[in-house]
Amino acid sequence: MEEKVYLNNEGGEYAGYIVQELKTPPNMYTPEFGEMYRKFSNRVLWMDGNNVPGAFQMNVAWYYAVPERDPVFEEHCHDSDEIIGFFGCDPEDPYNLHAEIEITINGERHLLTKSTMIFAPAGLPHMRISIKRVDRPVFHFSVVTNHEYIGGAYAK
Repeated sequence: MEEKVYLNNEGGEYAGYIVQELKTPPNMYTPEFGEMYRKFSNRVLWMDGNNVPGAFQMNVAWYYAVPERDPVFEEHCHDSDEIIGFFGCDPEDPYNLHAEIEITINGERHLLTKSTMIFAPAGLPHMRISIKRVDRPVFHFSVVTNHEYIGGAYAK
């Protein structure tokens, strides 16, 4: 018996576990912030318990320019753990971010120039972020081990 293969999430019992289009929660940020965000970034996908029941939150985006607002996100904390990543897109030099991104962890400033993953345990203030320079696109992701994003990084 030949197994059925579903192309691009078109059917199957588990199709609801696959996300292939952006479904950001509508209350994520103000329209003004959304307009500004699109000038330096392209959010690709968003997963949380609102669009996949039972899922924890994950966000992926490309950063490709220096934003007009600095800092882009304010320092904040969550009641659950988070992993934050920034990756350069040069396959010949994957650790070179080809950018400068300044972040804070509990007020402590760090300038990132290499591909980076950051662990922010629940309750630790983090992520005041300033994108200082972007020579090549930077792949960004964040994973919060909660079913939705709660953190206040997007000031209303």
